[in-house]
Amino acid sequence: MKKVVAIRHVNFENLGILGSLLSLRGYQIDYFDAGRDDIRTIVNEDTDLLVVLGGPISAAQHFAGQQHYAFLNDELALVTQRLQQKRPTIGVCLGAQVIAQALGAEVVSLGVKEIGYAPLTLTDNEDSVLAPLASTPVLHWHGDMFMIPEGATRLAGTEICPNQAFEYQDFALGLQFHLEADHRDLERWLVGHACELELAGIVPQLLRQQAARYGTELEQRARQVFTRWLDKIEPRK
Repeated sequence: MKKVVAIRHVNFENLGILGSLLSLRGYQIDYFDAGRDDIRTIVNEDTDLLVVLGGPISAAQHFAGQQHYAFLNDELALVTQRLQQKRPTIGVCLGAQVIAQALGAEVVSLGVKEIGYAPLTLTDNEDSVLAPLASTPVLHWHGDMFMIPEGATRLAGTEICPNQAFEYQDFALGLQFHLEADHRDLERWLVGHACELELAGIVPQLLRQQAARYGTELEQRARQVFTRWLDKIEPRK
């Protein structure tokens, strides 16, 4: 059986839609919870796919020297080795920033929060795995942004955050937005990030309304995106 390891920083930011798709494709899913499980015990050679998920930590501050979370250094070491070995890797939000850092790119603060459902501006690339998202708003929830690593292909941006996605060669994908999030679990996000929403002046009801409006279609589009990417990496195993 194929094996996916998912590094999770908060319980409700899990694999979501991607998890159900991976199960259908025959993957065994193992979660490692940052701060509790020892990430140093993850063996890249035994892992068919690594997914580094999001979390409410400022990667910009951490990678600039304010290293309050030692497990991020372990994640960076793991991902750096994995990319050197050219093994399939997905990063979401914080996870994408870890991948970018592993590839030598900076992570910077936007100075504002980008939270809510809004469309992407896709780059002019007909073969992009993000093509199914051309007209579909996605869930944004971040205040930092990765720079595009050397050798990577930028895939999307928004006015607030020009770098929203990149693909590195044919084995790594970084997504600043939360394509994996299941809209049916949004209430867990609203509770878990209540303080952040309050400080940003965002009313939870707005996100509920957006999720009700866009969630079902976005789930279909997300499955298409992840399927396109998995179809590219799996034949090489």
